[in-house]
Amino acid sequence: MINLPYSSNLTSFCFRLKPGQDLKKELLYYAQVHHLRAANIGSAVGSLKTASLRLADAKLTTAFDGPFEIVGLSGTVHRDGIHLHISLATKEGRVIGGHLMDGCEIQTTAEIMILENTDLIFSRELDNETGYTELKISNRV
Repeated sequence: MINLPYSSNLTSFCFRLKPGQDLKKELLYYAQVHHLRAANIGSAVGSLKTASLRLADAKLTTAFDGPFEIVGLSGTVHRDGIHLHISLATKEGRVIGGHLMDGCEIQTTAEIMILENTDLIFSRELDNETGYTELKISNRV
């Protein structure tokens, strides 16, 4: 079964995170302060001193010592929670990635652009097929 597509106007939010800030915590805080209800990451570049990821099919978080370059960050953002995947490159050029978890400390900067879908609402509900709370998209009334 294919879900019907949703369409929306967009508003962009651009900001910079500074050394020592926690990437995930700051993104969630930003979404809460700005009352984002249906957003996604448009762009993210920067560096991390440490990284905490939940790797594919893992139950626990794995911590890594950097430095790392952020080479990709994607996913959904709303004031009630975020679901983001990150790709990081080591100084040797190796790439690791997984679910973004608390504990990803900014090293020098993180330049972020978030795109808010102003006509939609994102929420999460339990999907019996996957056993996870999955994205639910609704039109904003």
